[in-house]
Amino acid sequence: MLGNNLKMALAALRSSRGRSVLTMFGVIVGVVSVVTTVSLGQGIKQQVVGQINRLGSDLITVRPGSIVTRDNKGNITKINLSSAYGLNSGSLLPSDLGVIQKTPGVSLAVPIDLITSGIKANDQEYNGNAIIGTNEGLPDILKQRIAFGSFFSQADATQDVVVIGQNVALQMFQENAPIGMTLSIRGQDFVVRGVFDKFNSSPLPFGPDFNNAIYVPFQAGQAATGGTGQLVQVLVRPTNANATAKTISSLNDQLYAAHGQQNDFTVLKQDENLSVTSDILNLFTGFVAAIASISLLVGGIGIINIMFVAVTERTREIGIRKALGATNRQILNQFLIEASVLSLVGGIIGIILSFVIEGLLILLTNLQPVINWQIVLIAAGVALAVGIVFGITPAVKAARKDPIDALRYE
Repeated sequence: MLGNNLKMALAALRSSRGRSVLTMFGVIVGVVSVVTTVSLGQGIKQQVVGQINRLGSDLITVRPGSIVTRDNKGNITKINLSSAYGLNSGSLLPSDLGVIQKTPGVSLAVPIDLITSGIKANDQEYNGNAIIGTNEGLPDILKQRIAFGSFFSQADATQDVVVIGQNVALQMFQENAPIGMTLSIRGQDFVVRGVFDKFNSSPLPFGPDFNNAIYVPFQAGQAATGGTGQLVQVLVRPTNANATAKTISSLNDQLYAAHGQQNDFTVLKQDENLSVTSDILNLFTGFVAAIASISLLVGGIGIINIMFVAVTERTREIGIRKALGATNRQILNQFLIEASVLSLVGGIIGIILSFVIEGLLILLTNLQPVINWQIVLIAAGVALAVGIVFGITPAVKAARKDPIDALRYE
């Protein structure tokens, strides 16, 4: 009986292909949106894990604002999203960099200072490129080599020199190694000292695209902007990797004193960075997926409407089947399976389109979405559930039709 109902359902879909496709559209869009969003979240998580493994588990990050809430044992109990996104947060000052560098157990401290744009090269203005004020330790702490030229040294702290990402070299100078050429930041000329090798992905979660960034000495950047840059974090490498926890404790004590006994900063080790990033990504993914799920609701409404139309159009068919001995349950199953097949086929089409979109994202962007079998099964299950939930009412209506009245229907 199930096989016959499936054949009848597929025949009904083929007999009105245009109407069936339009009915499935909401389900298709909903499945594509949810699968793509979740797979992007999973892909970003994997990239973050890879970055943490590459940079080393002993890397310490100091960020402005009270990003996390800890219990008495120091374990993270809550992520403060407003601070994590830079809202209602404290601040890191240039003087804090000196405090961090002088903290016992600190081997290397590298500032990440974001400077607002105002870039010119070859008499053309460029927007969208990040300007990062940092120091000579950046290549070492990020474990990234210089492809052409060299990085600036400690002696260049006040010099007007820059190192650029590969995309910047091609965009501004139309060549791979524009060593010795100049660009202007807020009307002040800087000489290109070197070009970074291509970054596979941004080394810092939610950070700028490092291939599109311009790197200036921290002090020179502060001078060029009048100290208006935003020190968004300081990357710290401890002297002894086995004493990372002790170094973190010392950093907390030193910064707490420097900030007037205010906890308006956060010191995170690498696994905590991963935890914070994962929580933010989970919230974002869930929020976007919930919005995308509205398309599934719209698709369900389309299914219930079209099934009511189908029941009305096939009233005589229902009457004939009942006259030949079909039971109410058999009629109900027929239309319920038809609604389920309609929704499930839409879900399968949505999954196929999701694979196509993921492939295009991998080819055309730096994103690396990940679709696993759990996502596919959940998407198919949700699509089937939509068909069952929204198909039950029209199916019950069809099953309850009186055979005599159905045969008289014209």
